[in-house]
Amino acid sequence: MEATAHQDTFARDRLPPEALWPQMAYSENSEFDYPPRLNCAEALLDKRVTAGYADHPLFHTAEGTWTYANFLRVVNKIAHVLVDDYGLVPGNRVLLRGPNTPMLAACWFAVVKAGGICVATMPLLRVHELRYIVEKANIGLALCDARWSEEMINTKRATPRLTDIVYFNGEGGRELEHRIEAKPEAFDPVDTAAEDLVLIAFTSGTTGKAKATMHFHRDVLAICDAFPRSVLKPEASDVFCGSPPLAFTFGLGGLLLFPMRFGASTVFLEKPSGEGLLRVIQEYKVTICFTAPTTYRAMLDLLGAYDVRSLRKCVSAGEPLPAPTFHAWHAATGIKIIDGIGATEMLHIFISATEDEVRPGATGKLLPGYEARVVDNTGKEVPPNTVGLLAVRGPTGCRYLDDIERQKTYVRNGWNYTGDAYLADEDGYFWFQARADDMIISSGHNISGIEVESTLLKHPMVKECGVVAAPDPARGHIVKAYIVLRDPDEAGEETVQALQHFVKSEIAPYKYPRAIAFWSELPRTETGKLQRFKLREHALGSG
Repeated sequence: MEATAHQDTFARDRLPPEALWPQMAYSENSEFDYPPRLNCAEALLDKRVTAGYADHPLFHTAEGTWTYANFLRVVNKIAHVLVDDYGLVPGNRVLLRGPNTPMLAACWFAVVKAGGICVATMPLLRVHELRYIVEKANIGLALCDARWSEEMINTKRATPRLTDIVYFNGEGGRELEHRIEAKPEAFDPVDTAAEDLVLIAFTSGTTGKAKATMHFHRDVLAICDAFPRSVLKPEASDVFCGSPPLAFTFGLGGLLLFPMRFGASTVFLEKPSGEGLLRVIQEYKVTICFTAPTTYRAMLDLLGAYDVRSLRKCVSAGEPLPAPTFHAWHAATGIKIIDGIGATEMLHIFISATEDEVRPGATGKLLPGYEARVVDNTGKEVPPNTVGLLAVRGPTGCRYLDDIERQKTYVRNGWNYTGDAYLADEDGYFWFQARADDMIISSGHNISGIEVESTLLKHPMVKECGVVAAPDPARGHIVKAYIVLRDPDEAGEETVQALQHFVKSEIAPYKYPRAIAFWSELPRTETGKLQRFKLREHALGSG
């Protein structure tokens, strides 16, 4: 590793031993061959301005447009505030809190440009979650949207480690805007090493306690030069939008880093929803949309009221894309949703497919620079069309903050084990089966909960569903479905039998849900992922 620019080495000192790192693909003369000294903020912003994009739009807002040059000036001024007023030194961690706005993005870039490490947090996190993050990453400074201050104030009271909070974007809470007024418009980026840490991303909690993943400056550029360059293929004229928060690496890449890498522009939604996305697509002539399958399903019912003809590409990630959702969206819009699998540990998508190569139900093929294989519990590769564990490696990979035991579980013999059960076919397509702990074994049969979910979603009465194993004394486990109906008044035994019969008629009868519960809503993370662990907990308690 190159000599670090970090004076504060807290995070660097808590990287796992290099022997436990995944094998990384940094081949020379490839798209991932970056110089040994690299500040990704400079690469994505300063160099974009000097390349002739100064007056190009970057952010579209109700108040007007931010150009790349406008954004650079604000970023530089904030970087001066961090260094001059708060004594930030390279390697310090800075917590960011708030919905997606240009000012939040400016804070992210300012921290990075000044050599700090960004710890962006989901806006809806509460005190006990924020305190855990602050203490885990040893954070002393937070930059917070003033409209989201309550939990931040309470977090400061709860832990002495957080000493300073600087507010922006709010009436009576525009301290940061006031401080930058007198600051210079130029700021020299810190000469960080390509393998200096630049962000700590906490997982979204679909399986319980959040894990802290650590990524380098070169990793940020690698995700920009993987999925968007090989699959999305954006142009400078594209307008991006989507629902994921910038604290979710799917959103950080798709709504901020990817547009900037290609000189494009973006629209942020502070309160994303299906209807909100449709309004933005219509108003700003959005061409590329990033969101989760749940939101695409929600938008389907509302499409008739909006003009979405500007859309040319739609991306889905965060949870598996059911084939019924893919087909319904294609029928309504003519657009084939681009699916992909990523992980906070891998930073972004590593398997996907272009629209021309999409196979409905398949996640896709490997992106350039990545390798993957499906293996058994011993790490031996299994034959095609055999379900096993997904193992992947490439230009990004997992490094947990101060968590050797979890590191040993995720990274084995240089491969990242994502925790997903997959099969790979003879053509190199990868097909998601379930999370590894979501495979249901009932009377000796291996059943994919995702397959049952996709089948149920074909039924017109079903709006959403989640399928897990429930304990059963005779069969070990049975398939249990938690269903949100389009018409809640239809919940009852007659509907249970109708849905069970439907599943039996569509897939092997032994896979049908022997138990069905009707809920008004399913538990999801802030990023829209279904929290199956909560369904499993309920199934375990209810029998």
